[in-house]
Amino acid sequence: MDSAFLHIDLDTFFVSVERLREPKLNGKPVIVGGKSNRGVVASCSYEARQYGVHSAMPIALARRLCPNGIYLSGDHDEYSRYSNMVTEVIADRAPLFEKASIDEFYLDVSGMDKFFGTQKWAWELRDKIKKETRLPLSAGLSINKTVSKIATGEAKPDNRLFVPREQVKSFLTPLDIEKMPMAGPKTQSLLRDLGINTIGMLMDFPQKVLIRLFGQNGLSLWKKANGLDYSPVVPYSEAKSMSTERTFGEDTADMNFLKSILLAMIEKLAHEMRMENKMTGCVSIKLRYSDFETTSTQVRIPYTSRDDVLIETVMGLFKKAYQRRVLIRLIGIKFTHLIYANYQMQLFDPNAKNVHLMFAMDAIKKRYGTDKISRVNGIYSGGVEERGTSFLVKREERQKQLPPAIFTKAPVNKIIR
Repeated sequence: MDSAFLHIDLDTFFVSVERLREPKLNGKPVIVGGKSNRGVVASCSYEARQYGVHSAMPIALARRLCPNGIYLSGDHDEYSRYSNMVTEVIADRAPLFEKASIDEFYLDVSGMDKFFGTQKWAWELRDKIKKETRLPLSAGLSINKTVSKIATGEAKPDNRLFVPREQVKSFLTPLDIEKMPMAGPKTQSLLRDLGINTIGMLMDFPQKVLIRLFGQNGLSLWKKANGLDYSPVVPYSEAKSMSTERTFGEDTADMNFLKSILLAMIEKLAHEMRMENKMTGCVSIKLRYSDFETTSTQVRIPYTSRDDVLIETVMGLFKKAYQRRVLIRLIGIKFTHLIYANYQMQLFDPNAKNVHLMFAMDAIKKRYGTDKISRVNGIYSGGVEERGTSFLVKREERQKQLPPAIFTKAPVNKIIR
């Protein structure tokens, strides 16, 4: 029985989601990653790449290369929703899969040929994902994770490629070394200095020399160039922590602003925990100052998912962590030690008022969206620009003064009875 691995990559994922939301973006150079010059490119369309723009490039440089591009802040909640749609389709059909990132999957489909025909099954899965999500995606099918990933890269955009065992070496030989998954810019530069420009050249290069230059990574490079990769698909499992961090468009020491940011972050994470029936037993906070010094602190707490408890805990940690009185560049919160549990309100609970408010807000968010309601002084998602797993918050878009209690755009009387 031959091994078979399927690699799936959602093409220019963030851009593709934005184009589903706004078809007018089709065919135009689109760059996702933030509107300010302090961000980095999280995703860009093929039209933008023609100008030299690529992922992880500073937005300021991207603007110089592609001044007529359409620059978008991004919406991580929406990207996560589409990623979860793809995950659900795969989980429903695949015996074993690994979610390598928000837009990348590996599947071990060895033995499927006994029942369906591996190639037929793989392409049917790709078609099903495309049909249910309307997202473009490329797929590579081959004997291991490395070759299947390279095959996906050669299939792009929005196509598929099967590389059987007997064709692996002939497939890899002419490809540039930049196609090697683990060969970064520095490694590529060193290899080119040795006269190695293609994967085929790397195949024939003496192992001992590579090991002397790169250590064990040199041996790994040689093996993968020869189509040898025995790494398994790591079964997908849910994250054991939940976190968010925000980088400010302008370094700040404004306490009211920082506390409103923290409040919005706590509300977001706590709501996500409750929607997944989880509680946290450990809370941590991270601060990065304008001079890039980073500090963090954490505390163990009784398991909870209540906003008021987490707000009190995080604010206490912030007061403890912020000792330098220097402008802050980044702030982050993480909830760890997660367990599956629901908050149960006790009879004559002294915190009943806060709990009822929390449940009412959850109901509104679930029905109308997470940006439709917030506590006083919370920063809405409308004032937040996303950058990969981080956020850029514009101070000029700080939330305006709200009336007491809660603010909502939804008809509260239809939810709270």
